[in-house]
Amino acid sequence: MDGLNSSKKIVLTGGGTAGHVTPNIALLPELQKAGYEISYIGSYDGIEKKLIADYDIPYYGIATGKFRRYLDIKNFTDPFKVIKGFGEARKYLKKIKPDVVFSKGGFVSVPVVRAAASLHIPCIIHESDMTPGLANKLCIPVAQKVCCNFPETYNMLPPNKAVLTGSPIRTELTKGDRDAALRFCKFVKGKPVILVIGGSLGAASVNKAVRDALPGLLNDFQVAHICGKDKIDNAYLHTEGYVQFEYVKAELKDLFAMADIVISRAGANSICELLALRKPNLLIPLSASSSRGDQILNARSFESQGFSMVINDDELSAELLTEKALELYFTRQTFIDAMGKSHQLGSAKTIMKLIEEALS
Repeated sequence: MDGLNSSKKIVLTGGGTAGHVTPNIALLPELQKAGYEISYIGSYDGIEKKLIADYDIPYYGIATGKFRRYLDIKNFTDPFKVIKGFGEARKYLKKIKPDVVFSKGGFVSVPVVRAAASLHIPCIIHESDMTPGLANKLCIPVAQKVCCNFPETYNMLPPNKAVLTGSPIRTELTKGDRDAALRFCKFVKGKPVILVIGGSLGAASVNKAVRDALPGLLNDFQVAHICGKDKIDNAYLHTEGYVQFEYVKAELKDLFAMADIVISRAGANSICELLALRKPNLLIPLSASSSRGDQILNARSFESQGFSMVINDDELSAELLTEKALELYFTRQTFIDAMGKSHQLGSAKTIMKLIEEALS
């Protein structure tokens, strides 16, 4: 590490779901390039611990509790976990002595951000969804800046703190090889490709609609379908022009490069990846009955900005999916042009600028 820069230290936090960790991972190359000494504070054994393990970064686990708006016996015990987590986070922060904390949200971030504020360490937090989640609401009062993905969110935040940044995406996703993906999927050149990303949560309705639509879709497209763990349907294993994956890791960048259009859920990080890669997309947000409704708001925002087409989950059918996929394909350049004009691009660079400003 450059001797001049070795004194710059940052603590990253966030967890509970992959969406609260992957933007932190996307920032790592920029932070390393700028000479930061990086540490991570997460829960004892949450998904963040597994995901960060690949990156050779010191990891500190703390107690964490969930804040619920509904009646649950854990509402009586979890506040004690949060208090314990606050004490542990404060102890680790005193030991690490970071210049700044960057939080991606999730309940584990609350004791970390609050402990940092009590030690006068500047905090920058990031809100992925259109409406701030409860964890971030508890952190906003002590944050120096609040990064967001949507123009609509900007107006819900304190005006002196809000910055429209978009979400940083992993740089490797921009380096895909279309031909490698065609070989991987055993697809032919010259026929358009749809990439379907079902998502792990509530993927059943998307998976069913896609498979029901295959007789129509395969006339015009080849379909690569990431359908989720244990969701492969053996009845379709030998369908020409259709391939299924439980999940994809290293090859995901190639699948994105191959895709002419993408059908996806509307999780904030997923749609920010589609925006950064300028992929015309058809979003099928999780219904309000299966979530807090944030995917519906995310999708509508992208639709209103001209980045996406949207089908509501409760209206989903094979016929509608086929019709919308064809419409999207033939008007795809309109969506690509709109995405090219977005202010939510270059997120990592914008966030790095905020981190540098926090230091000074």
